[in-house]
Amino acid sequence: MAKILDLIAQPRTVIGTGAVNRLRKAGNTPAVVYGRKTPPANVQVDTKTFTKILQNSASDNILVSLKLDSGEQLALVQEVQHDHLKGGITHVDFHAIAMDEEIHAEVPVETVGEAPGLKFGGLIEAIHHSLEVRCLPKDLPEHITIDVSHLNLGESVHVGELKLPEGVRAKLAADVVIVSCVEPKVEAEPEPTAAAAAKPAAGAKAAPAAKAAAPAAKAAPAKK
Repeated sequence: MAKILDLIAQPRTVIGTGAVNRLRKAGNTPAVVYGRKTPPANVQVDTKTFTKILQNSASDNILVSLKLDSGEQLALVQEVQHDHLKGGITHVDFHAIAMDEEIHAEVPVETVGEAPGLKFGGLIEAIHHSLEVRCLPKDLPEHITIDVSHLNLGESVHVGELKLPEGVRAKLAADVVIVSCVEPKVEAEPEPTAAAAAKPAAGAKAAPAAKAAAPAAKAAPAKK
């Protein structure tokens, strides 16, 4: 299950590009906390601490216990914005939740085992690389493991066959395929174009040119 990590979040009063840039240079990242039952609040978190949380997380679903002046608030890291030119984190959105509140999250799918179909040239194809689930925060898994050691060529694993952790429900229908063992696709050779088909084979002599038209009939001699 996903771990709940402690993170100090201090109130943020500065606004504007210049003030926020100075905040980042001081080693802090601007953030906002919001939720269905929580009014939006501007906060700031220590950049090094939050970066370490991201680097050590095995999943994109990160639960944190924000240490606020008003007390502790459980939150899901909703969005992390990066500076793609200079690197580094520029802003974080925290979605405030409650321990008794069901959440929706995309959980990555991992396959284990060796499918018998691989011995016959088959390939394991993941139709869905993640699965949207519903659960309480305490039950949120870091990933969903699928055993493919029973798959022969042409066989699949459906949502209804997954062994989900207790308290976790998939949003997709039970008959949706998650993983399959398929035959490798063989690309058909392209058919020759009409121009290529009309081109003479190498070394072949060109067809003889048509004979010249017969000369015009001689003019009749003038009468004397």
